[in-house]
Amino acid sequence: MARILVLGAGFAGLWAALGAARKRDEIGARAADTEILVVDRNAYHNIRVRNYEVDLADVALPLDELLDPVDVRHRVAEVVAIDPAKREVVVKTGSGAETLTYDRLVLTTGSELVRPAISGLAAHGFDVDTYQAAMRLDAHLAALGKQPPSPARSTVAVVGAGFTGIEVAAEMPAKLAGAGINGDHRVILIDPNPVVGATFGAHGRPVINEALAALGVETRLNVRVNAVSADSITLSSGEIIPAATAVWCAGMHASPLAAMLPAERDKLGRLAVDHFMRVEGLPGVFAAGDVAACLIDGEHPTVMSCQFARPMGRFAGHNVVADLFGEKLLPLNIDWYVTVLDLGAWGALYTTGWDREVHTTGAAAKLTKQTINRQRIYPPRNDDRTALLAAAAPTIQAAPPTRK
Repeated sequence: MARILVLGAGFAGLWAALGAARKRDEIGARAADTEILVVDRNAYHNIRVRNYEVDLADVALPLDELLDPVDVRHRVAEVVAIDPAKREVVVKTGSGAETLTYDRLVLTTGSELVRPAISGLAAHGFDVDTYQAAMRLDAHLAALGKQPPSPARSTVAVVGAGFTGIEVAAEMPAKLAGAGINGDHRVILIDPNPVVGATFGAHGRPVINEALAALGVETRLNVRVNAVSADSITLSSGEIIPAATAVWCAGMHASPLAAMLPAERDKLGRLAVDHFMRVEGLPGVFAAGDVAACLIDGEHPTVMSCQFARPMGRFAGHNVVADLFGEKLLPLNIDWYVTVLDLGAWGALYTTGWDREVHTTGAAAKLTKQTINRQRIYPPRNDDRTALLAAAAPTIQAAPPTRK
């Protein structure tokens, strides 16, 4: 039996598995005995881009509900080694190490938060990088809500004023209110850059600043974090902010598993892939999502986001089966790019193009964001095999429409 091994069940991994299952069905009898096996450290697919939100009730989707209907196997294990020469992957489970062989490999282990060696950060910092981390943050805030009022109890320091940090800071007033911390709270956004949202350019930054001001979010710019404790955060400026909650959102890097492969990587640690999602120089190895980089329109490299991870996964899944059976591979090219930034109760910011021209703001953009986060990026549910396979077709969605 041939085996296609998919490492990771995030946005790229889930859709790679579903895309492979769809292509296997399309080929029919020749591929019927091909095993598709997904390995992930969790038994669920995390809608990761929602981890900052107040309500986390539907952001961890059981893999058995998504993969069993399409006859894709899945295992909970930690990948510890990849040997592309032997076509072997070593995984660690509760019962020990095991070696898995493969005929084709799809690496979709995503990205992870960069955690610098700052005093106290590991012990006292929080983040929303994973579902478990987001739940830990919520439990921490709920516990603070039961404590007597104090400056530290009511203050949240969010470090990193990029996409994730802005969304965390904008949503934090609602999170604090939900935890019973009302009125006197402070949310402070900290970044070493001189501006908030440095990558949004001159078009989007005024909108972001307006929203943060309306939400009462303070900023500390041109500074770095020197230390984090249980009840304070110390900045390079010498300021010590009483804060029982420090949320780290500063920087992402590709999964360290990418470094196990003898292939070209960019400054973010991402593997270079062609438009078929093949890792350059490694026969039989594909990669998609945050762990891979492709010049998606011939000029711009993909961005670490579900906007690119999902189609990259679908095309990788299709192509890995096509490659195994000597059929034509399909190139992925996307000629549009948008961002929709959640700005909490104020609304959202929808930009278009790589220059991020402002398209929609406020309540209208918020409706678009909610449609994306709660509908567009979700797989079909209710064990519907036909719907799951149809959704995995190697096609490109149009840009999300404006909701009014």
